[in-house]
Amino acid sequence: MEKTPNLLIDLHSHSTCSDGTLKPEELVNVAVDSGLKALALTDHDTIAGLETAKAQAELKNILFIPGVEIEIAWEPGEFHLLGLGLQKPTDEFRAALDELAHLREKRNREIVDRMNEMGIEADYEEIKEFSEGTVIGRPHFAAFLVHRNIVKNKQQAFDTYLGKGRPFYSPKGALELSRAIRLIAESGGIPVLAHPLSLYVSWGKLPELIKDFHEQGIMGLEAWHPLARVTECERLEALGRQLGMVVTAGSDYHGSSRQERRLGHTAGDRPIDQSYLKGIPGTEI
Repeated sequence: MEKTPNLLIDLHSHSTCSDGTLKPEELVNVAVDSGLKALALTDHDTIAGLETAKAQAELKNILFIPGVEIEIAWEPGEFHLLGLGLQKPTDEFRAALDELAHLREKRNREIVDRMNEMGIEADYEEIKEFSEGTVIGRPHFAAFLVHRNIVKNKQQAFDTYLGKGRPFYSPKGALELSRAIRLIAESGGIPVLAHPLSLYVSWGKLPELIKDFHEQGIMGLEAWHPLARVTECERLEALGRQLGMVVTAGSDYHGSSRQERRLGHTAGDRPIDQSYLKGIPGTEI
């Protein structure tokens, strides 16, 4: 990664359409104010904010990259698949995202039921207040538990109640990998493995696993992500290029909920330059 980019970009960000704190148009404005020349919106399991963000990007003269971040069925860690450069989402693609939204709602209500079963009086409408209009997820349940003085902080909420194997945990809805790859490709985008270290696979097994994913149709590898160390990102980038994959970089920006992340910057606060646009549909600057 170049230390001094010619143009700042970001290929991983979130708005209030999933778990970010900025509306799609506000996110674009912050990107412009931060000096970015290209931005991808990759909300979790939804493309609801793409049209608004695209319109604002055209007004602000910034290249907009329509994207999504899809939950993939995986154990023991998390498997997120980015779809970057979506040109024309198909009806089947939209239906799959609607399916995930339905499963998320079902899961959230299951968490409320479990709270009540354990003597914590909880109402789904009250949980919604903590989401402030964003898609409801476990962080909002954690905020509720803090508000009720059941836990001291959100981390304790996850450690005690909401994490995997804990009393209130319920898995999110997810797509099978082959289906997600096909739907992204049919919608004109490229499938990119997001923050691969979240798979919780050892470095000894990771290269062969990523190679297998590539052979299954994953075209890109998000080598640069703020949750990884710079040395790990460099290692992932080398692996991706060795395999002939599209290498991407992102901030995974969420707004004020994760203030340590800056648009246009990634691991080690490194600026993201325009070379990481190579191979993504519709990204000529």
